[in-house]
Amino acid sequence: MQYEEFIERVQQRGGLTSFAEAEAATQATLATLGEYLTEGEGPDLGAQLPQGLGEQLQQQPPERSKIFSYNDFIQLVGDNEEVGFDKAEDHARAVMSVLEEAVTEGEMQDVRRQFSSEFDPLFRK
Repeated sequence: MQYEEFIERVQQRGGLTSFAEAEAATQATLATLGEYLTEGEGPDLGAQLPQGLGEQLQQQPPERSKIFSYNDFIQLVGDNEEVGFDKAEDHARAVMSVLEEAVTEGEMQDVRRQFSSEFDPLFRK
């Protein structure tokens, strides 16, 4: 999947009005995800993403201590994107949905293993 296709799918699924808005949602979600993943999973996941997206995951130091719950994760996405909680949740779900299509099933399983069941709504297609 190419960069533009990834962003366009996020735009469609998230009901976003512009490509730029979808880019912002994608960057905010991936940056937050990069802060959460441990054990080298960020770079592994990022290696399967188009250029311009994978870097969001590879450059983030683990800041997992800031994320204690699903709500914390969504709040950080919203803070990064500068939108409210409900929009951030919709956008994060759209990004994660496209992410599941863009990477191998095995890689996505590795990512999901790092999240408790509380995060299941984030990974629902």
